Amino acid sequence: MARELKSWSFWRAVLAEFVGMTIFIFIGIGSAIGNKHNKYPDQEVKVALAFGLAIATLAQSLGHISGAHLNPAITVGLLVSCQISFFRAFMYIVAQMFGAVVASGIMFKVSPDPETTLGLNMLSNGVTVGQGFAIELFATFQLVLCVLAVTDKHRTDVTGSAPLAIGLSVGLGHLVAISYTGCGINPARSFGPAVILESFKNHWVYWVAPLIGGVAAAVVYDFLLYPKREAFGKRLNVLKGTADPDPSETEALIEPRTPRSGSGGLGAE
Repeated sequence: MARELKSWSFWRAVLAEFVGMTIFIFIGIGSAIGNKHNKYPDQEVKVALAFGLAIATLAQSLGHISGAHLNPAITVGLLVSCQISFFRAFMYIVAQMFGAVVASGIMFKVSPDPETTLGLNMLSNGVTVGQGFAIELFATFQLVLCVLAVTDKHRTDVTGSAPLAIGLSVGLGHLVAISYTGCGINPARSFGPAVILESFKNHWVYWVAPLIGGVAAAVVYDFLLYPKREAFGKRLNVLKGTADPDPSETEALIEPRTPRSGSGGLGAE
């Protein structure tokens, strides 16, 4: 932790998570609340594309700085996968939550609708808490599994765009879950509007389910489907932050070269 505290590249990475999350939430909830003024009320595809394309764009833009997690569930998944330290994970999540609140506050002020819902995630009519929980869990599971797979440095067969694959995974999650839960799959995305509107009904679902989904994806992929052979001691050093290279040396998978970063995400080592 001491090494990271003294590293300017670490704080640049935290700032990148804040900036990226602010842009992502502004675009995402802007597309969601815009539906009210649309001639066609059923615009789930538009919202799914907005969230997915935003993630793909931001991953391409910020992946070399922070790994472009932009989601506490992804950050926790990479923590369980031993790709980032506890302290880095904590600071990333704080930055993501703050960015989501800032973006929601800006959208609340600029929205022409004085009664805007800010795309607040809520369970749809007829959807029980248990059903919503399961949908959020599985939708997040596939997203984190995709992130871990396309950023795995041990693979040599990934020739496409990792940011695009992750963006498509986000869009897929929305196409499946938006009709049932509004599609959280990102606790910070659910947290921002909830704070601004002071509405937390069933809010725990949008934290617990995605985090469990992220942890499950990491365990299944990194320890069952495609286990790594690094020494256990090296894994512990990564978790403590003593094995992470300086994030300024990151070479993301979006570049045609071998990645070296310890920031996780698109620059995962």
